[in-house]
Parts: sequence; structure tokens; C-alpha cells
Amino acid sequence: MGEIKYRTQHREELLSYLKTIRGQHFTVADLHAHFLEIGKPMGTTTVYRQLERLVDDGVVSKYVIDPNTSACFEYTGENGEKQEREEQLCVHCKCERCGRLIHLHCEEMQMIELHLRAHHHFLWNPLRTVFYGICEDCRAEKEKEKTS
Repeated sequence: MGEIKYRTQHREELLSYLKTIRGQHFTVADLHAHFLEIGKPMGTTTVYRQLERLVDDGVVSKYVIDPNTSACFEYTGENGEKQEREEQLCVHCKCERCGRLIHLHCEEMQMIELHLRAHHHFLWNPLRTVFYGICEDCRAEKEKEKTS
């Protein structure tokens, strides 16, 4: 017999909000802050537990960049909703100076994926791909330091 899925108020509120930010990445802290801001506080443990259930249900994708960065999530749809392949392809850029995480949805990444497969017989996992470097803000700050 299959597991019964309970539709709790927190789950419903969370799903309702996630549908409005489809395609955007968020953290547990982001969701906690949102619900606090709208006057419907939801504890971080509750948010995390609900997100993990939604990940298990295939409704939310979870991205873990490295041990020093909070996991981020993305609502991907429920009840058979599916995104186009290009929308699902997401790699991440992490600034080595400030730790900022940039979610990169870019057609060029699909070309790299196809090149790796066709010419190097390698199938990458874009959900776990991270480019490390320096973000635009940190580069500007570094340039400002040089001229000071």
C-alpha cells in the first residue's frame, strides 16, 4: 500500500508561494524570511522538512554547491508539470571572494553540454557544476582598491 501524503497548511502555503517564484533559486532562510515578512511565520525546521518532502516528491530540485554554502532549491512543478530542457539546465558560479552564488541559466551551457557529449563522450551533471571565480561587484571593488 502506498504512503499517504498529508496536505498540511504549511505545505499548501509553501507550494502556493513557490508557484509564484518558479524558476528562481531560494534557500531555507529566504523562505523563512518571506513568511515572517508576510506575517505567517514558519520555523526554519518546518521549512526545511517541507522542502525535503517536496524534493522527494519531485516537485522541488535541491542544489548543494559545497559544504560552506547553504543548499538552494528550485520549484520545478507538480502534477506532471515539466519545464523545457533549456530551463532545467542550470550551472552555478561562486565568487571566491564574497561567496556569492550566481545561478546561470544560459543557452551557451547547453552547447557546452552537447560538445562534451559528442566530442569527449562525457555526460556532465549540470546540477552539480560550479564555476569558481570573482563576481562583478568584487572585481569592481578590487579595481577601486588598486586606484586608491
